[in-house]
Amino acid sequence: MNAPLNTVFIDALISLLGRDHVLTDETDKAAYLTDWRRRFSGQAQAVVRPASTQQVADIVRLCAQHQVPVVPQGGNTGLCGGATPDGSGNAIVLVLSRMNKIRALDTLNNTMTVEAGCILQNVQDEARKAGRLFPLSLAAQGSCTIGGNLSTNAGGTQVVRYGNSRELCLGLEVVTAAGEIWDGLHGLRKNNTGYALRELFIGAEGTLGIITAACMKLYPLPQAQTTALCALPSVESALALLDMTQAHCGPTLTGFEMFSETCLQLVEKHFPQRSPFTERHPYYVLLEISDNESEAHAATLFESLMEKAFEAELIHDAVIAQSIAQSKTLWELRENISEAQAHEGKNIKHDISVPISRIADFVATTDALLQQHFPGVRMVNFGHLGDGNLHYNVSPAEGEAETEFLSKQAGIYKLVHDSVVAFHGSISAEHGIGQLKREENSRYKSPVEMRLMNVLKQALDPGNLMNPGKVV
Repeated sequence: MNAPLNTVFIDALISLLGRDHVLTDETDKAAYLTDWRRRFSGQAQAVVRPASTQQVADIVRLCAQHQVPVVPQGGNTGLCGGATPDGSGNAIVLVLSRMNKIRALDTLNNTMTVEAGCILQNVQDEARKAGRLFPLSLAAQGSCTIGGNLSTNAGGTQVVRYGNSRELCLGLEVVTAAGEIWDGLHGLRKNNTGYALRELFIGAEGTLGIITAACMKLYPLPQAQTTALCALPSVESALALLDMTQAHCGPTLTGFEMFSETCLQLVEKHFPQRSPFTERHPYYVLLEISDNESEAHAATLFESLMEKAFEAELIHDAVIAQSIAQSKTLWELRENISEAQAHEGKNIKHDISVPISRIADFVATTDALLQQHFPGVRMVNFGHLGDGNLHYNVSPAEGEAETEFLSKQAGIYKLVHDSVVAFHGSISAEHGIGQLKREENSRYKSPVEMRLMNVLKQALDPGNLMNPGKVV
């Protein structure tokens, strides 16, 4: 139920932004109050859409004056409810989509300064026009924003070479909980002048302040990209192929994605894509190399890798894309998995990481435990094998009612996360904590770590107005 509308506060917001950018009608607000997975819904006094960093700072100061919580939101593509308000109706949702300018592009310094509301794909396109690569790439890139990517330290498909969002960011502009503007938008690779303030805000999901702009790294465009899909008998074979590929291809390896036969079947069921293989296989690896020499050099490198992999009996079959269109088709098999699983029905997602050397043991052990305690559940196991990040998702058994399956969520979370921690892993690799994993986070982190996080929260947001109820 909504809290009573604070008309003085709302009128002040309208004076700042104009009536068109302060949404108070329930119909107008609705799209901003539910997360992408439709697991979390909340209420808000208003949805506000600032057009500048100064307007964000003015809004935050006004919220501090009226003790109104602020929930920042980018493309609303998050998977953990981090951009959804609670049910009290006290908060505002601060949507950064109007802040979508490319402020600067420096090809010699290989940097681009962008506002937080810039859509990821638009940043990629602008970099490409300038003959540069912005390597952050993920399935939601047509709608997710740079601010959201940084707030959750998003990873994606090219982390194995270029790193997470954190590694791609050189500087930030942030509005603090006090409504001050910190301008840290330098493009420096070296800057040892004190505490690394940038690190505090990346991955904090708006709980310490609001990222309004960022200076991001660019790279030279590769001369050639080559993609292959390999069919394998096991996770162990995939790990051995990863080791061989890293040794053979070195830094040209940009993507190494693994997915199971179950994943492929879901994609084939809900999308027009089909397996390029005549036979079915337990696992598949999609790998990509980016070469700065030539198409011919990339092709030779890939062909020799495939030859070695066949000789070592690591792979049963392989398809090498012969064109950009074929490469896109292979990537769609991987990128449509999440959507296919959503079409199939509710599922229980796990965005986990474990040391790469222990992934096979983790999968075998945890699969067996899940079948023992929750017979018949289907494992939709895929992810970024090259950096140890698995989307270890669980779907209901065939014919199981959705409500019955979701009633097992707490037990499945605990089983999987207990196993992750036993294998010295993390319960969140790239999706963040949000409200979905907040209690889980406090269960698995040490008291010392939780105390330090709460000290930081209290120091930077003493009024607990910055995205409350998330992360800590």
